[in-house]
Amino acid sequence: MSVRPVRGTVDLFPEDMRRHRRVAETARGIAECYGYGEMQTPIFEFTDVFARTLGDVSDVVTKEMYTFSDRGGEQITLRPENTAGVARAYISAKLQNALPLKYFYAGPMFRYERPQKGRQRQFHQIGVELFGVPGPAGDVEVIALAAEVLRGLNMLDRTTLRLNTLGDAASRDAYRAALVDYFSGHRAALSEESQERLSRNPLRILDSKDADDRKIVAGAPSFDAYLSSEAADFFAAVRQGLDDLGIAYERDPLLVRGLDYYCHTAFEFVTEALGAQGTVIGGGRYDGLVGIMGGPETPGVGWAGGIERLAMLADQTMPPADAPRPVALAPIGEAAERRLLQLAFALRSAGIPTDIGYSGNLKRRMARAAKLNAHTAVILGDDELAKGVATVRDMATGEQTDVPLDALAARLGGRA
Repeated sequence: MSVRPVRGTVDLFPEDMRRHRRVAETARGIAECYGYGEMQTPIFEFTDVFARTLGDVSDVVTKEMYTFSDRGGEQITLRPENTAGVARAYISAKLQNALPLKYFYAGPMFRYERPQKGRQRQFHQIGVELFGVPGPAGDVEVIALAAEVLRGLNMLDRTTLRLNTLGDAASRDAYRAALVDYFSGHRAALSEESQERLSRNPLRILDSKDADDRKIVAGAPSFDAYLSSEAADFFAAVRQGLDDLGIAYERDPLLVRGLDYYCHTAFEFVTEALGAQGTVIGGGRYDGLVGIMGGPETPGVGWAGGIERLAMLADQTMPPADAPRPVALAPIGEAAERRLLQLAFALRSAGIPTDIGYSGNLKRRMARAAKLNAHTAVILGDDELAKGVATVRDMATGEQTDVPLDALAARLGGRA
């Protein structure tokens, strides 16, 4: 039996969970200020939920999803992202008469892809979804929310907001035709992957990482030349809204989404502080998603952010996510241990973090107290019991004071 974690997964110990929790709790609190309530969807769905929304021929569906047949013969998939699950829940609960709806989520996702720094095969995301707001104000709101999350993690100045428009359906169709015409003239020079995309998803060639592809992409037609007046006005309103809020951005004409239900705004917050894996939050508008899934046509816009990457960046921008500093109890002998167990119960009941060392001599117990960054240690042995006192040590100064046993809880902030 192998005791190693499966490739692409990691064990998260308390110090890791504190880092992750800081990201999620910061985002959750800010989302609540914007009116986004937290929801959870199952970590697995019927495969069709993702095959239909992500595209039957997309890399996620064909190469990266964890899909299996359950004992009832149903095709089930571990969620590779959560927007489709939230949309499915909205349709299932028949909430179209309650619009607009605002949701926040946090949880694990799964993709069979090459493990890399800040992204494993099981990874964790925070995200928001806004249903029922068709105008640019919705786009501005979710982008502002993302910016506030980054500000709350003290990293907004470490990131750049990249912004683009995908236009409306008419704009997109015209631009797709122009791209097919342009790239067809360079087909032989395109990478194998981009040649495949040419027939099924030509917009995705624009974000190819292949060096030769990038040279060809540099000469591709601009989307702006194919925007309808309505789409251009929409994008102008989004930019004006961000300007009004003082949220800086850079236009990135190569920022695209390959699926038909995406439209209008696409955006990413990126950083250079994490190497090649620079995107920490990405999102956009997806007015066609709910309709594709069989629900009522419902405008939607949202984003998702990788908790692992955000936690890595927070390590650079914030103090360590240390555990609360406890009171350390160091009993020497059975009688002292029984007495301090009672004290530990009183302190913990009062909400005071308390650690009790169960073995070792006094030196080892005090070393444990130092390792836990305890602010106070309580030492109790047979001699102290005979005197009816315990020795209370300030771990910062080393100063020690004898305190009557019946006054310990009050002295340490607990209740008797």
